Amino acid sequence: MTDAAPNNQPIAAHSPAAQLAIEIAGVQFNNPVWTASGTCGYGLDMAGLIDLNRLGGICTKGLSAKPMRGNAPWRIVETHGGMLNAIGLQNIGARAFVSEKLPELRNYDTRIIPNVFGYTIEEYIEAIKLLEDGPGIHAYELNISCPNVKAGGESFANDPRQAAAVTEAVKKAATRPVIVKMSPNVTDIAAIARAVEAAGADALSLINTAVGMSIDIHTRRPRLANVTGGLSGPAIKPIAVRCVFQAARAVRIPLIGIGGIATTEDALEFIIAGASAVQVGTANFYDPTAAMKIVDGLADYCTRHNLENIRALVGTVVLN
Repeated sequence: MTDAAPNNQPIAAHSPAAQLAIEIAGVQFNNPVWTASGTCGYGLDMAGLIDLNRLGGICTKGLSAKPMRGNAPWRIVETHGGMLNAIGLQNIGARAFVSEKLPELRNYDTRIIPNVFGYTIEEYIEAIKLLEDGPGIHAYELNISCPNVKAGGESFANDPRQAAAVTEAVKKAATRPVIVKMSPNVTDIAAIARAVEAAGADALSLINTAVGMSIDIHTRRPRLANVTGGLSGPAIKPIAVRCVFQAARAVRIPLIGIGGIATTEDALEFIIAGASAVQVGTANFYDPTAAMKIVDGLADYCTRHNLENIRALVGTVVLN
């Protein structure tokens, strides 16, 4: 497919748009900078703050087959270098997303990637089938960090066989590319990545939040009602870069880097480690324009380093 500007005019060679245009799993992206699931609502929540047309992609808040109310407060706690959250995957459900959110989202020149989760393989399939009816969706991102209630409550993401099983089942039900979001809370990220690739995943997102906890020393109670939560933000960036680096050496499918990305330099680290695209998450809460700054910064980097396209930088880390 030939890259084209929003007005369908060809993109000039060596222009910022051409420098940042990428393809993942057959989907054309205007640039490699996306929003991370759970940090921008359903995408429209940020429309009054930034130009959604300038985003490479929008990964929506996690969607389940049926609406969910989420956890009781407190659900978010600020930490040094990040935050803990235990929202509990509150969402309007896949059906409501297709009817209420998707029609307006489709008006923007960006790629729409619903994040999908479930507590059984059947729940994943049910959500995917509802989303399949939605025109304008470009891919799915699977959150496999949920506990599999049919397998004793262990997370799908923690076991190669369970991770592969849910991936294979979703691939059979989906007509769009499937991106599997990996958890850092595992012993061997490469083994999980290989299992998911073998099961048919089109790409991997790395990483989801790390499990953490915070205690109020005056009450001696956990600050989160859920006791533990997901740690995100700059505090987890070194872990995320390491996971991308290891996965890049284990699989051939594209990788999307996530975890503490707030600046152009952060994004470049992930790309050099092996990521073809990046997602901006926690930074959206304190600087909604972070993704816009990173898009501009990546274009400037390509120009200064005479790169025709950002793809030339993927996986170029020097080890000796």
